[in-house]
Amino acid sequence: MVLVSCSVDAPVKNPVNDTPFEFLPENWPLPKYRFTENQISKDRFELGRALFYETRLSRDNSISCAGCHIQNYAFAQTDHAFSHGVDNRVGTRNAPGLFNLAWHTEFMHDGAINHIEKQPLAPIANPIEMDENLTRVLEKLNALPKYKTLTRAAYNSDTLTSQRMLWAMTQFMGLIYAQHSKYDAVKNNTNGIHFTAAEQRGYDVFIQHCNACHREPLFSDFEYRSNGLAPLPMLLDSGRSHVTGLSKDKWKFKTPSLRNVALTYPYMHDGRFTTLDQCIEHYRRGNFNHENLDPLLKGAITLSEGQISDLKLFLNTLTDYTMIYDRRFSDPQLQP
Repeated sequence: MVLVSCSVDAPVKNPVNDTPFEFLPENWPLPKYRFTENQISKDRFELGRALFYETRLSRDNSISCAGCHIQNYAFAQTDHAFSHGVDNRVGTRNAPGLFNLAWHTEFMHDGAINHIEKQPLAPIANPIEMDENLTRVLEKLNALPKYKTLTRAAYNSDTLTSQRMLWAMTQFMGLIYAQHSKYDAVKNNTNGIHFTAAEQRGYDVFIQHCNACHREPLFSDFEYRSNGLAPLPMLLDSGRSHVTGLSKDKWKFKTPSLRNVALTYPYMHDGRFTTLDQCIEHYRRGNFNHENLDPLLKGAITLSEGQISDLKLFLNTLTDYTMIYDRRFSDPQLQP
């Protein structure tokens, strides 16, 4: 505690000078969160960026949002099936990728949070994750000259309030768009880019078997479904029913986006599958005997080995390498 309180906080290096947001492709739906009250500005985005990488959001100043949401992996976590928090406590779910959040109306695998501005409050208060309270977080941050400077630039005030903090974090997280994959280039007829023959065959397989739930262009319908996974005995995670209390929602989880799916392993809400092959085999095997199984999954999905190979090649076209290397979203204190 003494070392933390006496340390000199490093200033933000190389602040972002370019526009922190982009126009959306014409074929995309309008986002659900429109930044109407939380008007976008470079300085507010910069504040949110610093907060996303700030370990002082946790009780022991060891865990930041970026600790479980790593840019190089589409802001998911690949080294743990379950997220880890303070005191190396182990959570019960896998940390999902963070991108295109402005199109979500509910957050978490079970939709427990119903507004993007409230989302950071959940991990901050969760005793397994950051195990901290907002009052103490603000006290720690307001004691630092760096946040006085960032807050003054963003809000013309030296004081970081809860509303300003959540607005700024929403600007950073809500403006991480995954929209520059090969798939997007093909759909937008960019410089004559086309799918290979195998990728096109994989796309055809995807449309036939996957698009009902993982709908283009966001590659999710944002619905809650049971995909036939037997619950892990040690967890018995009831999914959406944990929020609604309804038996009809038992074992249902939010449909994840398949954008960047090649980077966001391990897969499923509990991280039980480490490869795309295992995921595909789960659906190909079928024979689900599961309460509340989604009607779209009655019976196995018949796929040949060649179709599986083609499907994986198509799924790789959904990776947005621009996003994962974009310095606007990187740790401001680790840049050269």
